[in-house]
Amino acid sequence: MLPLIGFALEQFVQWKFGMAGAASLLLLTIGVKARNSTCATIGAVVLALLLVQPATG
Repeated sequence: MLPLIGFALEQFVQWKFGMAGAASLLLLTIGVKARNSTCATIGAVVLALLLVQPATG
């Protein structure tokens, strides 16, 4: 069940934020799994910036 939720989250982020969202989610995931705070922080900050940017269109 958990891999299905992870896959759904990844697909949503990629649909909503494009390749930048997928890359930031990948950085966040790798950073958490590898216990690398730098990588996790960069991924989280980029994802947060994508979330708070004003919508264009």
